Amino acid sequence: MTLRLKNIGDKELEQLDVRLHSADTSLISVTSTGQYIYTLKPSEQTILSFQVLGGTLFEGTTEVYAYVVGRKQGQFFSWESPWLNIRVAGAVAEIEGFFVLTHPYTTVGKTLEVEATIKSLGTTEGLELEFWADTPSGKYEQLALIKTTKLSAGDTVKVSTKVTPKETGYYTVYASLHDGYRRIGRKSTTVWVQK
Repeated sequence: MTLRLKNIGDKELEQLDVRLHSADTSLISVTSTGQYIYTLKPSEQTILSFQVLGGTLFEGTTEVYAYVVGRKQGQFFSWESPWLNIRVAGAVAEIEGFFVLTHPYTTVGKTLEVEATIKSLGTTEGLELEFWADTPSGKYEQLALIKTTKLSAGDTVKVSTKVTPKETGYYTVYASLHDGYRRIGRKSTTVWVQK
């Protein structure tokens, strides 16, 4: 995988440690430890290559992002790129969008709607979408298992379920998309629940 890195600032960057990370290592695993750049001048660009393994048993989509640590004017800094969606092998569908319909926080006992948008990249006979929640106490709860109908390339379908938080703290909600036995996509989001 190739990463193009450009210094868009007006100060020289030094001692850059650049690493690539995958959100789902079952689909993309970064095998190289990172790249080192001694100096990157303003407006200068460099191209870095990272060795990755794409899953052969699993086809789907996942995100990757770059993380950079270095020095600018003698001070340490860090920067993280936006997450970029990557299609692995012959993905037939992807989770195009995923969110919990709420403000940045909610309260115990208030029911929330969780929604995922699935986009078909090819013809499918039907997919399964699982919703799970990781609760503040560490309990992992299945919220729903929903099957889609046959989809053609370019079709989108919105799938939703509900969750009612029972405790305060962070809830992480997951959506896992399956084509038969293969997981082809996964997204998550976190919600703060207060009293």
